[in-house]
Amino acid sequence: MPVRLDEHEPDVELTPGTTESDFVAFLYSNPEYGYRPAEIRDALDTPRGTATTTLKRLHEQGYIGKTSDSHYHALDQRDDLRRYVTSLEQLHRMFAERGEPEDAGVVPDQVDEDELEAELEALEASLDREQ
Repeated sequence: MPVRLDEHEPDVELTPGTTESDFVAFLYSNPEYGYRPAEIRDALDTPRGTATTTLKRLHEQGYIGKTSDSHYHALDQRDDLRRYVTSLEQLHRMFAERGEPEDAGVVPDQVDEDELEAELEALEASLDREQ
């Protein structure tokens, strides 16, 4: 069934806290600028290959635009993404006001196996003492 393009809003399939979401949030929080991949990579402290691949994917999916000289930018017509980014910003402010740590709920990139094993042993020992 055809849709009216002036009323159609595609689904936003982004997960907060992912690299894709972070890139979209960065670009839509700064819609008046276009950024080269290195500038975005540096601003978000992302590995080179990850930044390039992620930007290419977001562009192909229609989430962001790209100029002929490789500057990535927010798209004027993506009001759904503007609302998504606004929601992320509101959540960030809400948790900041409650005094939650900034990294609450964030899964670390790497887990220290020894530290994890020590925590599990301590938990098991405390459970054994309770029985």
